[in-house]
Amino acid sequence: MIEVLIVDDDVRVAGINAAYVSKVPGFRVTAQAHCAADALAAVEAGGVDLILLDHYMPDRSGLDVVRELRRLGHRTDVIMVTAARDVATVREAMRQGALQYLVKPFTYAGLRTKLDAYAALRHTLEGGGEAEQGEVDRLFGALWTAGEPGLPKGHSATTAELVRTALRDADGPLSAQEVAESAGMSRQTAQRYLKLLERSGRVRLTLRYGETGRPEHRYAWAGGGLA
Repeated sequence: MIEVLIVDDDVRVAGINAAYVSKVPGFRVTAQAHCAADALAAVEAGGVDLILLDHYMPDRSGLDVVRELRRLGHRTDVIMVTAARDVATVREAMRQGALQYLVKPFTYAGLRTKLDAYAALRHTLEGGGEAEQGEVDRLFGALWTAGEPGLPKGHSATTAELVRTALRDADGPLSAQEVAESAGMSRQTAQRYLKLLERSGRVRLTLRYGETGRPEHRYAWAGGGLA
């Protein structure tokens, strides 16, 4: 399980965010904090893998929290979850090592996409070993999400979501044809999106050999937990 600390000065919003996180497989809320001091204390207590961190708090800003954590030697991962949308704040969050930035207000689906991408990245990194350039590119692109403006030209976020849903709801790996049938699209379209998601690290590709000796490509969702 990925243990999550929810930090938001609004108790009601923190509760909503905690409820969202609890619905995502592989994630568990370990604590909630409503000011910077309590957030720092929660991390010091241990057991926190990921912080969903608001920027606006009564005592110190979210960026101040990240700076203090790094000064103290904590490498806890951070996703900024805030109404702050000025470029200067976003840029500083990147410089301080925030892995993602989610602007309020957002939906459960928006948060889940970020968490699934984070889980996929952790799963890849825990494998260890050495990486060739292609694998390095996948690691750096693992937090890409198909529902964001970064989707390559000619691709639809809605179609990508249909493919992700088909894989996420499946009991096991699917072929491109099975994904197409589940998502209600052509095999060619499903194949195109599967390749895109596989390159970004969101989908795992395996081969299954049949009687003809030709391997069948099978795809499985890589997000949503470490299992």
